[in-house]
Amino acid sequence: MPGRQRAADGGLSAVAVPGLRVVEHELDVPLYHAAPDGAAITLFAREVAAVGGEDRPHLLFLQGGPGQEATRPAGAPLTSGWMARALRDFRLVLLDQRGTGRSTPVGDLPGMTARQQADHLAHFRADSIVRDAELLREALGVRRWALLGQSFGGFCATTYLSLAPQSLSAVHITGGLPAVGVQPDEVYAGTWAQVRLLSARHHERYPQDLERLRDLHAHLASHDLRTTAGDRVTGRTLRAAGHSLGMSDGSDALHALLERPVGSPAFRADAADPLGLARNPLYLLVHEACWADGATTAWSAERTRPDDFRDVADGGDPALFTGEHVGDWLLDPERGGVGALAPVAEAARLLAEREWPRLYDPAVLDGVARGADGVPVAAAVYVDDPYVLLEHSRATASLIGARTWVTDELLHNGLRADGDRVLSRLFDMTAGRL
Repeated sequence: MPGRQRAADGGLSAVAVPGLRVVEHELDVPLYHAAPDGAAITLFAREVAAVGGEDRPHLLFLQGGPGQEATRPAGAPLTSGWMARALRDFRLVLLDQRGTGRSTPVGDLPGMTARQQADHLAHFRADSIVRDAELLREALGVRRWALLGQSFGGFCATTYLSLAPQSLSAVHITGGLPAVGVQPDEVYAGTWAQVRLLSARHHERYPQDLERLRDLHAHLASHDLRTTAGDRVTGRTLRAAGHSLGMSDGSDALHALLERPVGSPAFRADAADPLGLARNPLYLLVHEACWADGATTAWSAERTRPDDFRDVADGGDPALFTGEHVGDWLLDPERGGVGALAPVAEAARLLAEREWPRLYDPAVLDGVARGADGVPVAAAVYVDDPYVLLEHSRATASLIGARTWVTDELLHNGLRADGDRVLSRLFDMTAGRL
C-alpha cells in the first residue's frame, strides 16, 4: 500500500508559527512493509522553512530515542541552536517516527495477546522507520534529501544508507554511529565501563554526593518509599538517574536530585522513572533491539552488568550509576521499575528472546564508502559518550567512508548544547568546504 498524503481538510495543513512556513503532512503507511495491503498506521511529519527559504533543499531530521517524537518548531530553537542553523541552508522535515508523537503512538496495545503485541512491536526498528521515510519522500515529490540523525536517529541514518542510498544527497550524524555487525553484549560491556568513568567524574565535581548516596541506598533498602505513581523507589531506581551523566548538564542535574530530602514530594517525583518509560514505552520495548544487527538480545545490558554495579545490598559500589541500561527489573514496580508498563510487560520479555534480522547490508555500505552513490557522510563523535562508544563509532565511520569530527568538548547532547557549531562543522564537511 503506497503512502497516501492527507490531512483533516483533505489537503495539506498549514500551521501558523511566527517567522516560519510550516506545513503538516499525514500518510497512511503499512505496519509491516512486506505486507503493504495489511494493517496500516498513520505517519506524521512537519515541513518547516524559514520565511523566504521555502525553496531550499530538504533535510530530514531523525531524532534520538527510540520512542521520542521529533523536536517541535517553537521557542528558542528558532532563534539559536541547531534548528536555526539548519534552516539557513535547508527546509526541515520533522518526522515523528512511527509509534511516537502523532504517528500512531504506541501505548498499552489493548485487545492483543502478548505474542500479538510483540509481533506488532517488531516493526518499530530503524528499518521500518527508513521505509516510512521513503514513502514520505515520494509523497513530497523529493528526489533526494539530506539527513540529520541524532543518537538513535544516526542508527536510522546508517540504515537508510544501507537500504536506499540513492535517495540521499548527504548524511550528517551526531552521537549516533551504530556498531555495525557487533553483538549487543560487546556494546553493553563497553557502556558499563564508560558510565563507570562518568560516575567517577561526577564525584570529582561533587565529592559531597558520595556520602549522600551511601545514606540514600541504606534508606531505600529499609524503607518503602513510593513515587507519586505508586511505584517503589529502590537503589536501582536511584542508580538509573545516572542516565543524565551522558549530557553536558547531567552531572549538575543529578546533584540537584541527590540533595533533595528523601521524603519530599520533589524527590519522590523526580526520582521516579528516570528513563521516562511511562511516557515513552518504546524506549524499553525496542531499545536493545536497536543494537541487534542480527542477534537475540536476552536483556544484554543486565547480563553484562559488572559485579561492582550490583545492588548495594549485594556488595555493589554505591558510588556507581547506570546509563542506558534497560532490563527485566524495569517491568517490576516493586524492584524500582515502572508500573505503567504492565500492559506490555510480557511482550517486552518476548521481544528480548526474539532473533532479530540484520539492519545493515555491508556490501551496500561498502559501496557508499567507495562513493558509488555520491553520498557524503559526516559525523560528530564524542569521546566520552556513554551511549554510543568511540571505538564502535570510528569503526563504522571507516566502514561507510564518513568524515568525522572527534571531540572531547561535548557529550551526547552536543547537538542541543552547541548546535550551531556542530551543524556548521558537519555541513562544511559534506559540502567539501572543510
